[in-house]
Amino acid sequence: MFQVTENGPNRLDVEMSGQLDEASMKVALDELESKSRNIEKGKMLCVITDFHLPTLGAIGVELSRLPSMFGLMRRFERAAVLTDKAWLKKVSEFEAALFPGLDIKAFNLDQRVDAETWLSR
Repeated sequence: MFQVTENGPNRLDVEMSGQLDEASMKVALDELESKSRNIEKGKMLCVITDFHLPTLGAIGVELSRLPSMFGLMRRFERAAVLTDKAWLKKVSEFEAALFPGLDIKAFNLDQRVDAETWLSR
């Protein structure tokens, strides 16, 4: 599952769980692109539960869209990641190095209040 919800004029909430295949990755990236189109200096809250690595087809779709994903991520200043997986916390904070100008911080699932506070600064 990949769901993107608009939460105010400059914020998106993203929920991910399970495994993304090629078709669901295309839909997910299209939705992320369309809902972030008018965002400037945005915030993003990502909640990742029961996550499994995407299929090779899904990774191929993501790689084929890297240029547009870099442009999309420039619309955001901060992203908070809520997850129960230690490795996802490390990966998400490492991704901050790939997107200059985007500050990414990972939180435990039970730290939603802390994540919301950090995003609102």
